[in-house]
Amino acid sequence: MPLPRNAKMMSTKQPRAGKVGPATENANPEKEESSQTKRSPSSPQGGPKKRSAFGDITNAHKNQVVAGKKEAVKVAPHKAQRAHVALGVAKNNEINLKKSMKKTSPTEAPAEPKKDPVPEEPVPVPAVEDIDKEQLGDPYANAEYAKEIFEYMRGREEKFMLPDYMEKQTDISRDMRAILVDWMVEVQENFELNHETLYLAVKLVDHYLVEVVSMRDKLQLIGSTAILIASKFEERCPPCVDDFLYICDDAYKREELIAMEMSILSTLKFDINIPIPYRFLRRFAKCARATMETLTLARFLCEMTLQEYDYARESPSKLAASCLLLALTMKNLGGWTPTLEYYSGYCSQDLHPLVKRLNFLLTYQPHDKLKAVRTKYSHRVFFEVAKVTPMDMLKLEEILKSC
Repeated sequence: MPLPRNAKMMSTKQPRAGKVGPATENANPEKEESSQTKRSPSSPQGGPKKRSAFGDITNAHKNQVVAGKKEAVKVAPHKAQRAHVALGVAKNNEINLKKSMKKTSPTEAPAEPKKDPVPEEPVPVPAVEDIDKEQLGDPYANAEYAKEIFEYMRGREEKFMLPDYMEKQTDISRDMRAILVDWMVEVQENFELNHETLYLAVKLVDHYLVEVVSMRDKLQLIGSTAILIASKFEERCPPCVDDFLYICDDAYKREELIAMEMSILSTLKFDINIPIPYRFLRRFAKCARATMETLTLARFLCEMTLQEYDYARESPSKLAASCLLLALTMKNLGGWTPTLEYYSGYCSQDLHPLVKRLNFLLTYQPHDKLKAVRTKYSHRVFFEVAKVTPMDMLKLEEILKSC
């Protein structure tokens, strides 16, 4: 019996591969509907509402509360401060009112106004002149190093301070030394040597006699050899050995002079850069702006001390400063200026005892027979300063006290 058309179609229809079977067809339609409802962004009921459990996560509400508290804290002290100030003003008004009601005592006098103290005027500091400023452009003056050079020489003075060596010299006396120095002055003048050469030669003799005990017959040999060494140190063209043998009247041989030269240099360990007063004297005269005549008078005083054994142990710089101060006083040219004090390192009071001794030496002349220095400075070339009258001791004392 033929089947109806609808039944045939239903029976012959088979499920395709990959499609869901009958279990899929029996799925819960409510679940599918609910899942579609969650996925749909355009739900007719609108977007999902915020859950109340997460509504207080933000601190917006707390910030408002804290801000309100801070304003309250700020306002409260301000009001309290105003009240405190008002209370203080009221108390002050009450106190002032009570004071005004009291009668003033007749014995009370009004307080005198305080006077401002008068400011003290600053003490003017004496200016020190730069004596090397004018020669800064002169390459031969060494003005840039002059101050350091003389500070170095001042430092070497202590090394070359002489002891009393005459005690151990059995055959030489002070008078013999004075005669030798007087002869050395004549040699310096005849050979036209520098004054530095003469001063250095006398220093070499003294320092050699400190170390070596000598006999009187060798004293002239020591003096002539000392001039030879000093000439080599100071002069551009020093005299030769034969010249010194000649001035000694050939009393010594050439070999003896050379041997004495070696003995002096080895004894002094070749350290012959000895500070001498003449260098300091020229430096200090430059500080005082002294004329050539005043400087020559100071040189005469300083050269007079070469013969005197007592002055051999004086500091060269102090001796030079004292000679210049005495020359300035004799010429009535003023006292010891701040510039002199700065560059010499001595104040006027430090020099007064030595100045008095120098004036005494000039007045009484212990060695009258030794006239080489006086004859030399009596010439017109040296302004005849040896003929200057010494100062009266009492007058010198008064002038030094006023300095």
